[in-house]
Amino acid sequence: MSTYQKDIDAIATLREVNGTAWEAINPEYAARMRAQNQFKTGLDIARYTAKIMREDMARYDADSSQYTQSLGCWHGFIGQQKLISIKKHFGTTDRRYLYLSGWMIAALRSEFGPLPDQSMHEKTSVPALIEELYTFLRQADARELGGLFRELDAARDAGDAAKEADVQAKIDNFQTHVVPIIADIDAGFGNEEATYLLAKKMIEAGACAIQIENQVSDEKQCGHQDGKVTVPHADFLAKIRAVRYAFLELGVEDGVIVARTDSLGAGLTKQIAVTNEPGDLGDLYNSFLDGDYVTSADDIANGDVVVKANGKLLKPKRLASGLFQFKKGSGEDRVVLDCITSLQNGADLLWIETEKPHVGQIAGMVNRIREAVPNAKLVYNNSPSFNWTLNFRQQVFDTWTEEGKDLSAYDRANLMSAEYDDSELAMEADNRIRTFQADAAREAGIFHHLITLPTYHTAALSTDNLAKEYFGEQGMLGYVAGVQRKEIRQQIACVKHQNMAGSDMGDDHKEYFSGDAALKASGKDNTMNQFG
Repeated sequence: MSTYQKDIDAIATLREVNGTAWEAINPEYAARMRAQNQFKTGLDIARYTAKIMREDMARYDADSSQYTQSLGCWHGFIGQQKLISIKKHFGTTDRRYLYLSGWMIAALRSEFGPLPDQSMHEKTSVPALIEELYTFLRQADARELGGLFRELDAARDAGDAAKEADVQAKIDNFQTHVVPIIADIDAGFGNEEATYLLAKKMIEAGACAIQIENQVSDEKQCGHQDGKVTVPHADFLAKIRAVRYAFLELGVEDGVIVARTDSLGAGLTKQIAVTNEPGDLGDLYNSFLDGDYVTSADDIANGDVVVKANGKLLKPKRLASGLFQFKKGSGEDRVVLDCITSLQNGADLLWIETEKPHVGQIAGMVNRIREAVPNAKLVYNNSPSFNWTLNFRQQVFDTWTEEGKDLSAYDRANLMSAEYDDSELAMEADNRIRTFQADAAREAGIFHHLITLPTYHTAALSTDNLAKEYFGEQGMLGYVAGVQRKEIRQQIACVKHQNMAGSDMGDDHKEYFSGDAALKASGKDNTMNQFG
């Protein structure tokens, strides 16, 4: 017996127990409302999606072609439409997640207005967006099931038993739009207690995976900007533990922690690590400090700091800002140490922020990490900050140069030029871009591929195209041909925007509550009927 039928029977029994006072309650209507609201709390969602993510991680370990993907969203509607589209085109949401980007919250959701990605936005806006995303995904469930319930009633009214059975099977096997969200907590928005408190709010809103980075909270920079400052491992591990305690306190035992290292592009540290003995984590962190070895007090100026590192006295280079500098070229070694340390101290997945999308570069670091932690897996930012076209054209150019191919027709410094768009080199570069995610999943341990800011860029691009046409010579045709006609042809659900906003669900409820007296909006004069 399906869950739907069990709910009908259970509510029918409950109605009998309550006697005449509940006579007007229709058990099937109540069962429908229950089915349309599968998840009662954010913690229900976090537990459900954490289990999905753990299963996906195990599947990837067995077969690297089973990697997962997501797109960054800055509004509940954007996330909802993405999942509706995925179900329409692929029939399942398997291995497709959502990503919540701190960058997009800063740029688009702060009460201060647009901000750079420096953790200056209200930290409460992070759990607020998680809750908003899941509100819209749950509404997508309710909307789709509502349509199936109406189809079921129509089949019954027509006496079409075959159709009724088909629709009932779709209801019984319904797949929710609710999927895992990997949520960005930046550098934790303060000390470890602040990180714990915010993590709790994020989990209560539904987050099953929290991504945290090893930058200094009050000096945090976007991963693709200069001036990044990292913290000693002890500080970062305290925040990882804070997030784990938050998961455990709330009963989300499968919660996932993504430890991000910015060390590849971070040349600065705010503090010298505490070290108790040679070779401990603090000593290893300090061993990367740039500076001069000193032999006497004469080598030390007023205010200089001196530490013992590598068995010698080191005077680290300190900038006017008070920050200390790492040795040039030490980034990859620091990344490897960061990643191994995080995985050995409670993190589940890694995030290595790189300056370019290069499978070989990522694989080189991951292979070193896997010498210590064989099942190390990455979440990777397929960032819009990369010029993908130029990067991959240059990679092909360099590969072909090594192979001795004649490249006299190409100018490596100018490969972005449109004159190369139809060239053999450009086509090979595009093919490598197309297969990048599968290649990196296979060769570089990337379990999850995401694009942080895609909907930021698509909103700008589509709005530019509409504004150019509508305010130009095309007038209203700019909207009709460029938007509405395409919505109709591509069967975009939002062409019926009243339905998407919930008017049909509202009509259903009015009928449940008021019966024949219900004043419904979906009558013959509703212009939405023009879309069939």
